This record gives sequence, C-alpha cells and structure tokens, in this order.
Amino acid sequence: MYNNKLFRGSISALALAVASSASALELNVADTKAQLYGYGKLDFIYDVDADLGPLVTHSKIRLDGADGPDGHTNLQAIQSRLGVKTATDTAMGEVKTVIEGDFYGNGGGSFRLRHAYGEWNGLLAGQTWSNFGNFLGTTPTIDFLGQVGQTVIARQTQLRYTTGGLSVALEDPGTLGGSAALLPIAGNPAPDATIENNLPDLTAQYKMTAGAVSLAVSGVARQLSIYNAGNDDEESTFGYGAGLSAKIALSEGLSIQGSMVYGDGIGGYLYGNPGAPAYYDSASGDVEAVTAYGGTLGLSADMGPGSFNLGYGLAQADWDDAEDAGMDLSSQNEQFSSIYANYIWSPIGGVTYGIEAGLHSRETVSGDDGDAVRIQGMAQYSF
Repeated sequence: MYNNKLFRGSISALALAVASSASALELNVADTKAQLYGYGKLDFIYDVDADLGPLVTHSKIRLDGADGPDGHTNLQAIQSRLGVKTATDTAMGEVKTVIEGDFYGNGGGSFRLRHAYGEWNGLLAGQTWSNFGNFLGTTPTIDFLGQVGQTVIARQTQLRYTTGGLSVALEDPGTLGGSAALLPIAGNPAPDATIENNLPDLTAQYKMTAGAVSLAVSGVARQLSIYNAGNDDEESTFGYGAGLSAKIALSEGLSIQGSMVYGDGIGGYLYGNPGAPAYYDSASGDVEAVTAYGGTLGLSADMGPGSFNLGYGLAQADWDDAEDAGMDLSSQNEQFSSIYANYIWSPIGGVTYGIEAGLHSRETVSGDDGDAVRIQGMAQYSF
C-alpha cells in the first residue's frame, strides 16, 4: 500500500521516548558534551484475529467473510534503540547534533537510521520529525504505530528554521508525503508514467501555550507531478494540508488531547492516510489530488506508579472523484481507525512496563470492512 513507508517510520508512546533519554550516559570533552542513550525493549504481542505484523498494519486486517488463521503470538525486541547527542559551546551559540537508530529496518531486525541532524541558531539540517507534526495531540500507546488520523508523527529529511514558536521547513518530497498513484482505468493497465519530485514540500508550524492549554497549528504545500513517456506529457497538481493539535491539562496528572487534519493531496502528512495523495487520470491527462481527513482524541490520567491512557484515531481518504473517473479501486482502502486502552508504569527509574488492548478496523472503497484485536505487553530498560 501507499503508506507502508509511513507505517515503518512511526512511533510508539511519547512517554517511552522520554524515558529512553532520562538517564543518558554523559561525557565531556573540551567544549563538547556528549550523551549516549537508549533502551532494550521486549514487546509481547498477541493478535486475536489476523496477524497484523510487528506494528499494527491496517491493510493486514481481514475483511468480514474472509477466511484465515486466528491467534498469533510474536515476541520481538526490534524497537530497542541507541542514540548519541552532542552539544558544543561556541562563541556564536551552541551547536547540537543527534544520531539515533533502532532495529525496524528491512521489516525488522536490521539497524535503521531514525534521526541524523545538526542544529545551530535555529537552523536545523538533516533527518528528524516532520515539521508538520507534533506530539501535542498524541495519546501514548505501546504499539509502535500509535494513533492514525493525527498530524504526521514520522521522520523526514529537511532544512528547517525555527524562531520562537514558529518553524518553517523544506522537506523531502515523495517519501513521507507520498506520490501520485498510477492506477488502471476500466480494466486497462496502469499508465506508463514516471513519478517526479520537482519541488520540496513546504511545511510550517506555530506552537503556543496559554495556561493549561497548548496548541499547534501546522500547514503543508506540495507539488505532485508525473511524466507520461507515452505522449511526452508532464503534468502536476497542487496539494495542501492543515492540522490543529491541542492538549488541555484538566488537573495535575489528568489531560485530554487530540488533533484534526484535512488536506487535498496531503498524502502521508495525514498520519496513517489509507489513500495516495493524488492519482493520474490518463484519459484526461491530469493529475488529480485526493482529499483526506482525520482526527484523534485521547485521555491520560495518572494512577499509582503510572498512567492510564485511552485513545481513538481515524484516517479517511475520499476516492469518489477517482471512482467517477473509472479508476480500478477494487483493492484500495478508504478508512482506517483504532481504539487503544493501556496502562504504562515505572516501578523505578529506567524501568517501564505496560499492557494494552487495541481494536483496529479498515474499510475499502467498495464498502467491505473488517476489524482485529491486538493485546500487547512491554518491558523496557533504559539508560
């Protein structure tokens, strides 16, 4: 599916990410301070229905009426992580670098680069979280996918400038955000066309906090292009997206958080988007953007040595125009959703345990749907 790269680049609970660097090893050499951090993590996964993979992959959910084996157990340690941070004092400001990886590469087991960037005086260059996304609307999950339907929580190669609460970035096109789909029309083969990435994606975000409320507004603008070798034709369309994320602290240890995302040609900047950002209509010779939208809502409450989290997420693509144009959408997904409930606790510093239940569903363009239940436990030891 078009969002496989996005799923492979996703996160798990924000709380786990924070815990991973809480007790990093430090080394000071001259004007540079270096930190080595990471964790070893076991995930114990039981899929009641279809096998959803190392992280929840909605496209693997069996549709109602489809036959297949039930009950799948998987123990894995591929989320285990290792990273190095440095901070160097100079006469013109601090220079920071981060290099971090885990073992989700090649579907699991190979070392994979997560972050690789440097930052100086507000200018960031390299690979890190997309500037369109943030963690304000994120409810912690144990599953590595997290809530679909929010502003994207995945890493992207970029050049970013930040001043105060405003950040603007040029990001790698055609990867995280996706490219136009080349689909067959009325049983004919897909067009002989080549995806082009002429311009970088432009993203912007503004964050602010007022009392107990934290807000982030983000936007993306992008060009989606193809070249048709059959008639020497080059076509493109404009894509855009907007996101709003918020977190409200109701009291100490109790919060609600959520997000809303909408776009035309937004693609993977909507986290877990089941559709492509656009499609090429070879009959008209046009590239047409696909509208998509999503949202999340969650509750987090401190209880005992940890916290209880309840979250929901939905992402939907509108394939109606493509269907009207005669595109073969028989295998295309239209909606993904998930409900999570978990309890994550730390008996001592550097040690985190958790248990989670999730109900996940998908619906196709033809109206077929299905759901699956995943039960997951974790043990994480950080330094």
